[in-house]
Amino acid sequence: MSSGDLDALLRVTSSTYKGETPPDIAFGTYDGAVGRMVLAVTGKGIAACSFEPENSVFELLSRHVGTFIGPDPRRLDPVRRELDAYFSGRLRAFATPVDLSLATSFARTVLQKTMGVPYGTTTTFERIGESIGRPRALRAIGNALASNPICVIVPCHRAVREDGELGDYAGGVAAKQHLLNVERRTSAGG
Repeated sequence: MSSGDLDALLRVTSSTYKGETPPDIAFGTYDGAVGRMVLAVTGKGIAACSFEPENSVFELLSRHVGTFIGPDPRRLDPVRRELDAYFSGRLRAFATPVDLSLATSFARTVLQKTMGVPYGTTTTFERIGESIGRPRALRAIGNALASNPICVIVPCHRAVREDGELGDYAGGVAAKQHLLNVERRTSAGG
């Protein structure tokens, strides 16, 4: 599906529910300090805050979550406001519920561990492995973190390599460094 096809589909979807039932999955974008992110909110919570292209996220949602997908500012705008507050250093913990439907069972286990890493701190892939009883599964843990469908909100950026290197990040190493810097600066009171 091309970007133009997706835009056309979203326009049609948007026009079909005005005054009627909103989509099951609210879908849109957020342009922030680390670039454009694709957002998707289900009835359970945020299912995507992704650096992946819009059409890729749309197809993944339609295959694994549901097909009635469209813009719904009433559900997307609260997430955007929280992201704005996070990037400006005014928010340390997201209130938006999380829906990890797009993650595998193993990835959900790993991502839930990252949600327990305190704001302004980091952990290592090794510590995550030990905490889930899989101390040698470092590659699988790295893959789970790399496939995080809810970047920033599910803070996979707080997981670094044992040697202190940042490791890869879906939004790029510069984005990961920016997120860590925001948190360190805010935690330090500056």
